[in-house]
Amino acid sequence: MSVDAFDDTSELIAIPRRAYEASLRLATTKGVDRSRTVLAIAKAIESDFDLILEANTLDLEASREMAIPDLILDWLKLTPERLEMTVKILQRLGELSDPLRRVRNADYQLEDSQTYSQLMPLGVIAFIYEAFPELGAIAAGLCIKSGNSIILKGGTEASHSNLAIFNALQNAIAETGFPPGCVELITAEHGASIRDLVTQDQYINLVIPYGRSSLTQQVVRQSTPPVLRSAMGNCYLYWSLNSSLETVRWIITDSHQSEPDPVNAIEKVLIHRQSLPNSLLTLCNSLKEKGFTIKGDNELVEAFPQLQLAKDNEWGIPYLNRTIAFKLVDSLEDAIAWINQYSSGHADCIVTESYQESRQFALGVNSASTYINASPRFYRIPSRGDAVFLGMSNQKGHRRGLISLEALTTVKHIVQGNGRF
Repeated sequence: MSVDAFDDTSELIAIPRRAYEASLRLATTKGVDRSRTVLAIAKAIESDFDLILEANTLDLEASREMAIPDLILDWLKLTPERLEMTVKILQRLGELSDPLRRVRNADYQLEDSQTYSQLMPLGVIAFIYEAFPELGAIAAGLCIKSGNSIILKGGTEASHSNLAIFNALQNAIAETGFPPGCVELITAEHGASIRDLVTQDQYINLVIPYGRSSLTQQVVRQSTPPVLRSAMGNCYLYWSLNSSLETVRWIITDSHQSEPDPVNAIEKVLIHRQSLPNSLLTLCNSLKEKGFTIKGDNELVEAFPQLQLAKDNEWGIPYLNRTIAFKLVDSLEDAIAWINQYSSGHADCIVTESYQESRQFALGVNSASTYINASPRFYRIPSRGDAVFLGMSNQKGHRRGLISLEALTTVKHIVQGNGRF
């Protein structure tokens, strides 16, 4: 659709329009120039450390006065270490190879011509996020690297932090000569609701929500462009009869270490009914010593009154804190059925010494990723491999699983004739 299709001159229209116009220019830029801009963003964030931390202090003070939940305060609070990690992520991103224009074979072939496909940018991406100010910079880096422009809409609790980071982004963009519209920020002063933004499908090509499940569900309900849902928490672990207590304990504790956002944290554990009771008590006591709150289903609470009761509605929602709920099941089949009904569907685990059980779990669990005797802990920059990840998606639509550079691209088919007419 033409950028002149709408005559509305309000800022709400002007912002997506600028982003759209910038995306047309970004789509034709060279990979080396996009990488240079991402590295400039990393340098700008590093240079503005003090300004960003000062702005974050203002947000924290205001949020405490407004009685913002502790969970959001934890997500909001920036530290030098978190900012240093942001810079490291952006530097890694800037060093990666260009994700665009990679030539792939195409199945669709015509006589007297050759067809191939290439990865291309999506266009304009709207990123809507709660707290996590540094994610604005990381998302912007991912979008510019993949040739997309981005519209940032953070929560009001992080307004000062988001603006300070946005200013750093704009300085970096200006330094490298990219159009300012390739990164836009919607602030409270614009008076725009989430619905106002996510219905601008004449300009916006993809919406990515990041935060609690309530935010994601709101965006999915209201958005007219496609939504790349992110998921966090409510991951399950099945504790098989053929398994190691030490492995179970390590996986649970390690999965909660991906601070500040416990993307793949194990919050629910299904136990084979024939497992030894003393093994459960040993595990629960060990987790309590590490600061976990332990809950159980009706049957476990009756057997072990020291456990808190997990209510029926808790099995399908994330805790997003250091709480673990245990439930007895009769078999692997029952565990798979329960996980498919109540898990968040992005990362679930099994601990077993049986190869047959591991294959049955991997194929039967309807989740984006399954882990066998391995921790699902989430890393934005894994120590092995060349990749940067924004989060995890549990959907089956546009993309599923890890949200990487390629998740922000689409495919263009090109048919080249041989000149015969």
